[in-house]
Amino acid sequence: MVFFKRAKKTDGWLTVTFLKDGVCAGRVRRVRDAKAVVELSAFYPSEASASPEVLERLNKELKAGNYQCGTMLSGGEYQLLMVDAPNVPQDELKTAVRWRLKDMLDFHVDDATIDVLDIPVDNSAASRGHSMFAIAARNTLIQSRQTLFSESKLNLTVIDIPEMAQRNISALLETEGRGLAMLSFDADGGLLTITYKAELYLSRRIDVTLAQLLERDSDRQQSQFDKITLELQRSLDHFDRQFNYVNVIKLLLAPTGAEGLHEHLASNLYMPVEAMVLDDVFDLGNAPELQDAAQQQRFFLTLGAALRHEEVKL
Repeated sequence: MVFFKRAKKTDGWLTVTFLKDGVCAGRVRRVRDAKAVVELSAFYPSEASASPEVLERLNKELKAGNYQCGTMLSGGEYQLLMVDAPNVPQDELKTAVRWRLKDMLDFHVDDATIDVLDIPVDNSAASRGHSMFAIAARNTLIQSRQTLFSESKLNLTVIDIPEMAQRNISALLETEGRGLAMLSFDADGGLLTITYKAELYLSRRIDVTLAQLLERDSDRQQSQFDKITLELQRSLDHFDRQFNYVNVIKLLLAPTGAEGLHEHLASNLYMPVEAMVLDDVFDLGNAPELQDAAQQQRFFLTLGAALRHEEVKL
């Protein structure tokens, strides 16, 4: 997902993401027929993470100006909607999608930056309706993010979204010919995605934050576990009805540090549930600090976004 592009730099990607308590920076090198190597992971604590001061420090210490930078919007900074794909030429696609979104957004469509992501159709059912994801963010937000990086002398090339970061990781863990569900949590809540053949087919937000998952009161924590289970069951059932040609083989639970969640889901869902760690995808030899569960959760989406590679833009 690319909200905008600029000229490339030759030294590769550096992903910079803004969390509630600071800024994460990650750099990943893909290796053919081997795990991607985490070459850099750094966290800068800050009460106001999206600040020029934090980025200027990051730039100085990491020589970030040598890279083309990507960042990622937070859960509440954009809307992701599934729409029917307009039957129009490629160069008219975004205009047609913009028209369809005019009554679906919680702000005026003229104030939106819009991108689209195709959902591949079932080759055996060509007559099936064709859907796609539409991503919309306020122009003012996109402009402010560009300005923030520009003032810190950083070359912001791509603005991404968490769904695509999670898709990047899920795609590397798929079983050939099978779909894969993945669930992660952060301060914005839970994120369920389903990928198939490295494409994003489903995204659902679950209104349970990481802090609620780590709740020490066992009754309140159990209540959150039950809520997650119900939301997963509904989403998986809905997906099975909508995309019955995709056989979802299992659910992978990203690192959370929440004791008992994996066991609860495994006992209450009809499909296998496995807990994953970053080592399943990445070579962490250059980043031993990422062996810690809390750090794995913190960097999960940042490293997922850092896995991005140039794709054909819709």
